[in-house]
Amino acid sequence: MAKECCICGKSKVAGNQVSHSHIATKRSWEANLQKKNVDIDGKLTKKYICTRCLKTLKKSENN
Repeated sequence: MAKECCICGKSKVAGNQVSHSHIATKRSWEANLQKKNVDIDGKLTKKYICTRCLKTLKKSENN
């Protein structure tokens, strides 16, 4: 299973690391994912959630 946010689908992104001499080498950026208990359809399950979605969920819980 690839690590991916269960809410927004954010996952790994690939690109180039460019040095001072402009040599490009492949690299990847991982999404900041946290494994948290999420209430989906009335059931608590552990899922990977990105920190942006986690922040949004906390805001909606307070209101």
